[in-house]
Amino acid sequence: MPWELKSDRPIYSQLIEQIELRICSGVYPLGSKLPSVRDLAQEAAVNPNTMQRALAKLEEDGLLYSNRTSGRFVTEDVNMVKQVKNKLAQEHVQVFLKKMKELGFDYNEILSIITTIAEEMKQ
Repeated sequence: MPWELKSDRPIYSQLIEQIELRICSGVYPLGSKLPSVRDLAQEAAVNPNTMQRALAKLEEDGLLYSNRTSGRFVTEDVNMVKQVKNKLAQEHVQVFLKKMKELGFDYNEILSIITTIAEEMKQ
């Protein structure tokens, strides 16, 4: 999964979102060891201090934990990951709904489009 960083928002907050997404999608499974700060920074093409700041915030939020001698690990708390997953889903849906309203669609039209696409994806 490539790092997708844009210049329109702070890199630090985008790194947090990208790491949350990687945890929720299973790229970094529960209880797994993360690569080192330097390795992650190099992979994302960012300053190690910026990556360290993002990881520290995720640790503060409880999604990661440190073991002084072994590095950083993803939490094993399934409920914590579910909460993050739901938060990310709600943010994506809110952005989607805002854009659909800007396009002039009403509630029923939006539901119809979603239903049609969901049915097509089942097949």
